[in-house]
Amino acid sequence: MAKVIFIDYQGEEREVDATNGDSLMEAATNNDIPGIDADCGGACACATCHVYIDQDWTAVVGSPADLEAEMLEVAEDVKDNSRLACQVKVSDEMDGLRVITPESQF
Repeated sequence: MAKVIFIDYQGEEREVDATNGDSLMEAATNNDIPGIDADCGGACACATCHVYIDQDWTAVVGSPADLEAEMLEVAEDVKDNSRLACQVKVSDEMDGLRVITPESQF
């Protein structure tokens, strides 16, 4: 289990316990984190779980795979640290991870 800190675009922080093997999207939706719509339920088919990984954590989280990178092309305001929360699996190494939600998904 890892503590993940979700930060909304206004700077409000919410810390949740995320289960190893779950996606960041599941951790967010299980804990009513605003700003992650997850319309496709984690199928990497909509980009409504677009988030920004805190720069200090990008090496731990890693880069998007090809399908995720394609889906990020339809997301709004994509940056170098953009990821789809449905594609990031939680692990012990992510304890303390900081994830920022964008102002809007579309």
